[in-house]
Amino acid sequence: MQIEFSDTAPGDIRLHAIVTNRDCLPEGLDAAVSDGADAARYSGRAGQTFEGFVKHHGKLVRYALAGAGETEAKGRSINLEKAGAALAAKYLTSGEEAMVLDLGQAGLNAAQAASVLLGLRLRSWRHDAYRTKLKEEQKKTLASVTVINAPNGADAAWADADAVAQGVDFTRELVAEPANKVFPVSFVHRCEQAFAGTGAELVVLDDDQMEELGMGALLGVGLGSEQPSRILAIKWMGGNPGDAPTAFVGKGVTFDTGGISLKPGPGMGDMKWDMGGAGAVVGTMLALVKRKAKANVVGVVGLVENMPDGKAQRPGDIVTSMSGQTIEVLNTDAEGRLVLCDVLTWVQREFKPARIVDLATLTGAMIITLGNEHGGMFANDDDLADELLASGKRTGDKLWRLPLSPAYDKLINSPIADMQNIGPKFAGSITAAQFLKRFVDDGTPWAHLDIAGMVWADKPGHSWDKGATGYGVRLLDDFIRTSVQG
Repeated sequence: MQIEFSDTAPGDIRLHAIVTNRDCLPEGLDAAVSDGADAARYSGRAGQTFEGFVKHHGKLVRYALAGAGETEAKGRSINLEKAGAALAAKYLTSGEEAMVLDLGQAGLNAAQAASVLLGLRLRSWRHDAYRTKLKEEQKKTLASVTVINAPNGADAAWADADAVAQGVDFTRELVAEPANKVFPVSFVHRCEQAFAGTGAELVVLDDDQMEELGMGALLGVGLGSEQPSRILAIKWMGGNPGDAPTAFVGKGVTFDTGGISLKPGPGMGDMKWDMGGAGAVVGTMLALVKRKAKANVVGVVGLVENMPDGKAQRPGDIVTSMSGQTIEVLNTDAEGRLVLCDVLTWVQREFKPARIVDLATLTGAMIITLGNEHGGMFANDDDLADELLASGKRTGDKLWRLPLSPAYDKLINSPIADMQNIGPKFAGSITAAQFLKRFVDDGTPWAHLDIAGMVWADKPGHSWDKGATGYGVRLLDDFIRTSVQG
């Protein structure tokens, strides 16, 4: 969607939208709109819309009101996003190709104006690449927005927010694509295209290089697939030279059948988004690069496909990780932690990061625990945890902290190896986090985000439609802005 700023409204656009605060209709509205809004009980609550029609010089013009809620409300920026998103949802397939958006009635500053536009932009994303028989009334039409009466600096604030939107959209695209289109090698190729000319440095490890490094855990997951595995690292050194980077690590299982521990057939198609953690990491890196973040950050993703072939690893096999620790693989469907453990070791040895945050659609138990409202967080450092929780509240990518404790370690001890890759039936998300913790060096702040319930939505949210949400990009971008001042 094209968004531009103008001093005046173009005369040939039939759709005029105005953002309003709670219980505060703009002055000068045509009576047909103001009276209609009163009759429809439009109050301007966050995300509420009203539409009226007025004839100007013989031409019918649509006027839309979008509510931004209370001016002093907690979560004001999210309410403003809801106003923009509500307009996108209402008019995306309306037949209108252009909208005039008046931001002068709600008393917004530049950052708040950008929040409205961010909501509008994010909610307008759809993945229609393979839909060839859409009816006319189902097709996207709204392609451009002209913003008028914007506060000073809104264009610069939007340029910054637009970089984040590009990162979110890239994540959504990767997560939404089917596994015959996005697999480890093609994932890397899409990233190479997206980051070309940006100044970011990409490093790719193939199967042979990973074998030389001793990554038996990650490589074991991919044994049953015809698709070769990959590690992709994206380096952005926009901060002070010599400062240790922040590392983001993502699980990228581009399709997960469960391997020999085969998943049930119903719902298996959803496992195209088992690379949602990797998608969030590369989308975040694109956002940081596009806005030229003043921070040193490296994003690293482990990319594999988990298939049940004759060469696939078996339940009961023992693999040796890059760290030297041995793992008894009791369930081949607990594969994400096998991927992440080798990536975590490599990241620490290669980049010596100041802190690590990993993201993974790791356990179904997390969806049972938190549903689709929060991502689960485990951390060995309270300051890091608090910063991530705060970023989640600011952006709407919410987190909820769960415990780590030595008491859970005994649940994944193995009688014949250093550990096993699953514990008993209970505390499944916690034992998965305890497993990963064994691969984090002492003294390194680390957080594990289990986002299994967040990367895909069966119903629309405040800034997304059904499908890929782009969860994690805004969370990590805000974390870099606030914790590293980047």
